Amino acid sequence: MHRDAAETGDLQALLAQVGAALDQFLRFEHADPVRTNHEWRPRLDTALPLQGIGIEQVTDELITYLIPNGSPVAKPGFTSFITTGGTTASTLASTAASIAAPQRYLLTAFNFLEELSLGWLASMCSIGHLQGVYSSGGSVANLLALGAARQHAFEKVGHDPAAAGVHGRVRVYATREAHHTIQRAAGVLGIGRRAVRPIACDAGGRMEIADLRRVIAEDRQAGVIPMAIVANAGTTNTGAIDPLLAISEVAREHGIWLHIDGAYGLPGILDERKTHLYRGLEHADSVIVDPHKWLGAAVGVAATFVRDRELLRRAFTQEPADYLEGAVHQDAPSPTAEHSLDDFGIPYFDYGIELSAPSRGVVVWALLREIGVEGMRARIVRHNDLALRVADAAREHPNLELLLEPTLSICCFRYVSPDVPNLNRLNQNLHRRLVRENRSLPSTTQVNGKLALRPCFLGARTEVTHADELLADVLRIGAELVSELVANGTKSSENIQSGHNTLNL
Repeated sequence: MHRDAAETGDLQALLAQVGAALDQFLRFEHADPVRTNHEWRPRLDTALPLQGIGIEQVTDELITYLIPNGSPVAKPGFTSFITTGGTTASTLASTAASIAAPQRYLLTAFNFLEELSLGWLASMCSIGHLQGVYSSGGSVANLLALGAARQHAFEKVGHDPAAAGVHGRVRVYATREAHHTIQRAAGVLGIGRRAVRPIACDAGGRMEIADLRRVIAEDRQAGVIPMAIVANAGTTNTGAIDPLLAISEVAREHGIWLHIDGAYGLPGILDERKTHLYRGLEHADSVIVDPHKWLGAAVGVAATFVRDRELLRRAFTQEPADYLEGAVHQDAPSPTAEHSLDDFGIPYFDYGIELSAPSRGVVVWALLREIGVEGMRARIVRHNDLALRVADAAREHPNLELLLEPTLSICCFRYVSPDVPNLNRLNQNLHRRLVRENRSLPSTTQVNGKLALRPCFLGARTEVTHADELLADVLRIGAELVSELVANGTKSSENIQSGHNTLNL
């Protein structure tokens, strides 16, 4: 039977079915999708359909084959990357917006919440002196901030880089701990990835002020334009926070744009034990934060804040199009509007690189309306406490070693044994076996040349039990691997088969 594209079915009933399937998913009783791909892949890997099957059958396939075989990111024991499954409030808000306000523009309630929620977010994070715009994630958020910095640096020497192109050599200063999207942003903005000059870090992964001063002095002597200093308010690697106040003093002394990447760590300011680490934030020219990290939004919500949004407009404005600007009365103040189509509202499309963009403000609004600042503070404190809990265990247990004191909710530690000479390889194999058990799912990183297990606690559903399970799993698997090694009579080069692993120590 021919199915018309306009036939949508009973939305309420269908959403109820999908919601029940998602509730079941959140019990996390299902296997990893790689283990079951022989079941779902053949049912999904079909030819392009010439005739549709209808919305009811599509819903059934969503429930049967997709939802149970989704990502482990939402699991409470997932502590690998700095992302998480969206909370219920995030899901409800984004679902509502996808139908009721599929674009963030026009004079609607959703458009109103874009600016309102940006103000809430800035106030909560103590950057109320800045103006914001939402984007899809930290990659774009950093790009927008550095685009404003580029515009600022060149306008100071009488040049408009967005209109006329980039001329001359510029420099961005960032440590190797800065997120790699900084280099990509430099490439996209036309200043080149090599324009990002690395600044040394101390043993804790924080920017060395003396090296920053030295490098800036060298570049000034060479006639290079210092464009921006990028400081970290919580690195993705270890959660380190650069000395923001000291960096801000250098930036002000030289008239250099100060950008603070707080994509992950900026909400850490809510933990009063950590607030002092953010001194200097008030001097930033731009700051980013990703609500889809620590605040519980589903992936696709980031925010860039700058002192003056007109810099963003000059950096990213699009040329007018008759079908857009000509279709509304933008010259009339919005209070005189008689229809939501009379005005686009705040022109966010001129403050970034997205014309089409979903309503993201409603997600942040829903998150904060649900639990408020104090609820967010409690979550941040809980996650930081989980990192401290793991750190305390690593200090006390003879088979664990703490590699770096936690700053925020990341803890870097490893399993150790006197019977194993290659601890990096041991922990690498331990990590792979840990992941394949599909309960405790941290990532790894390098800390001063040592491979570390690196849980980052930020999921709204992650509790004390999950930190304790991680510790128990690491100790159990580590002991098993060392026992296998000793039983096979090798300490260096023989291979030990360990499930799907080959353990070569």
